[in-house]
Amino acid sequence: MQDAKASHKDAYALILDAIDVGVYKPGDRLVESELADRFGMSRTPIREALQRLETQSLLERDGRSLIVASLNHNQLAELYVVRCELEGLAARLAAKHATDEEVRVLRAMVEEDAALLDNPRALARANRRFHKQVHLASHNSFLVQQLDLVHRSMALMATTSLAIEGRGKTALQEHRAIVEAIAAHDGKAAYEALKSHISKAFEERLRLDADKYSDL
Repeated sequence: MQDAKASHKDAYALILDAIDVGVYKPGDRLVESELADRFGMSRTPIREALQRLETQSLLERDGRSLIVASLNHNQLAELYVVRCELEGLAARLAAKHATDEEVRVLRAMVEEDAALLDNPRALARANRRFHKQVHLASHNSFLVQQLDLVHRSMALMATTSLAIEGRGKTALQEHRAIVEAIAAHDGKAAYEALKSHISKAFEERLRLDADKYSDL
């Protein structure tokens, strides 16, 4: 029999990943029985995972139903302010603490991700992997925990800014600049490069959201 704790953890991770990749979008209703069937597990771990996601404000109540939460304009701006500062700090610390092996891994990721430019969803996954590696290279577990919380909230965005024409290629160039600053042990340059990268992503996000109102 599958370990109960492992099952509960898997249910949470599976639902969160489904939200993250857009299987469930903001406003979508999540039903215990449907999720249990989808993931092939009992309703108990599903129920506990949903409760956990609600506590973390990733789900919200709509009457008796639980739906995927959404971020309004102000919340989006607040999230990017926090992300910008924390990611910049991670890059600055990575420039100080990253090992040669970690730098080589970051460089390899950038080169590998160039093959994904025609696949925004895959590129978005690769982008999260790259940022996570930078976080880990900071060698600061408390910072990594806080960034995990921030990136968990990023799952509430219905689309990725990397889907905008040309953004993927530009983002990879920005990633290269971040990696080279880390490799040079230039904390200030790494900090500024990553903050600039997040700022440009936020700008594209705002453009993407503005397009939704163009036909009103």
